Amino acid sequence: MSDSQRIAERRVRVASLAIATAILIAGVCYSSWVLEFVLPIDVDPVNSFLSELDAEGKPYRAVFATADKIVGALLIPAAIGGLLVFPRRRLTTVGWVALLFFGAATIADVLLPLRDCTASDTACGGGPSELFPQLHQPHALSSTIAVTSIAAATFAFSLAAFRYNRWRILREFGLVVLVVGSAATVWMLVADNLPGDYALGIAQRIQVGSMSLWLITLAAAVILEGREWTDPTDRTTSPRA
Repeated sequence: MSDSQRIAERRVRVASLAIATAILIAGVCYSSWVLEFVLPIDVDPVNSFLSELDAEGKPYRAVFATADKIVGALLIPAAIGGLLVFPRRRLTTVGWVALLFFGAATIADVLLPLRDCTASDTACGGGPSELFPQLHQPHALSSTIAVTSIAAATFAFSLAAFRYNRWRILREFGLVVLVVGSAATVWMLVADNLPGDYALGIAQRIQVGSMSLWLITLAAAVILEGREWTDPTDRTTSPRA
């Protein structure tokens, strides 16, 4: 192996470590909501959305908003790095692009904070019969984009792990996290259209918690299985399949 090849490989290893570290930190920061159990915050975790933690006027908005900004600021360059450093495959390309959109949407969540609404606040689009009038606010759009993007990234990388027979940690633990997160999402979608209280706050916390765990899993896959990310060959498919 020539010196230029060794230098190139060293650069790829360093870039891979930087990408994995950024994703790992983002995953940890995205779980900042657990601080609601430590800080003196008057929020019912059973019947509240996590967006209420950094809503306008909340005492600890700066803490949670800063965490979300860090998530976006790290995932955007990490996703771009993944596209530039690792061999291009259709599924992983979709995954990196979706991760980039997730980072951007997370920052948009901070820039479009939730208004501190009550169930009877018609200015927020709600009425006395609606449990979550916050869904009618602009913040809901950025949150929807964020959830859709991370879901697309999760499914794309999971499919890639099976399709290319690589990244064991994504095929095993990552799949478990995906199933748990998907179950929580179905819980939210179904329960939100039914009368009564179905602990949507708990469902969302499971959903967001699974997102954090999956990001940490992706980071671990990049670190622990680095050769499988950088090796352009594949046992069953062409490099760009």
